Amino acid sequence: MRKPIAALVRQEGWRAEGAAARVHYEGGRDRYGVEFYAETGHVLYWSVPTDEDEEGTATPVPRDGVPDPLRRRVRDDLDEAGIDTAVERREL
Repeated sequence: MRKPIAALVRQEGWRAEGAAARVHYEGGRDRYGVEFYAETGHVLYWSVPTDEDEEGTATPVPRDGVPDPLRRRVRDDLDEAGIDTAVERREL
């Protein structure tokens, strides 16, 4: 496992999936999946269907559509893992 991924999985809720680390967050009626890719140093956000929307599909969310508290939390997790928080701001 790559060092950045191993460091992230020590943070609450993160889990490793190959060259990526993933975590899910819920806030109000919204659910997000967040992925960090070690090789490219990118963070991706996904809108994840709720339990009530079982037929829904995860869709990518642009950074300006992600609530600021969630983005701050992700940057805090990256920082705690020793990963440059600037990767959270990188566009694809």
